[in-house]
Amino acid sequence: MNWEARWDGETYSPEASSFAGDLNEIIEQIAISERPARYHDNEDSLAERVIAELHWPIQKKGGLWEGADYQSILEQGAFGDLGQRTLATAAAGRVHMALDFGQTHFDEMDDGHMAMLAGLMTIMIYHRYCDGSSVMLPEADDASC
Repeated sequence: MNWEARWDGETYSPEASSFAGDLNEIIEQIAISERPARYHDNEDSLAERVIAELHWPIQKKGGLWEGADYQSILEQGAFGDLGQRTLATAAAGRVHMALDFGQTHFDEMDDGHMAMLAGLMTIMIYHRYCDGSSVMLPEADDASC
């Protein structure tokens, strides 16, 4: 597995055994997603799916989900999220919120929003890999040299 992502000035360069191509695609998907009125509603719908379908003993108290790691909740709830649309809309909401505060680069984001955006994007890549829609290039065959 190649965990490096090289930036070519416009996109991440797809390489063998790398999620760079998927990263490019989810960035585009997030960019074209409409700004949600309340991005937390998208995340909440994923958590509610975990309660309804997986029967996890989680609950929302004071705006926070308790009973399990929040990103694990979103990851499990996203198994029914066709094309990761709910995840992309939630991520788009976090991007728009950052832009509203003048944070134009990922590294400038508030730590909490940065961690959540990274988590949402990671979950999107994970689900692409699981459902077979990943654009990861196959590993180069060393025997052909």
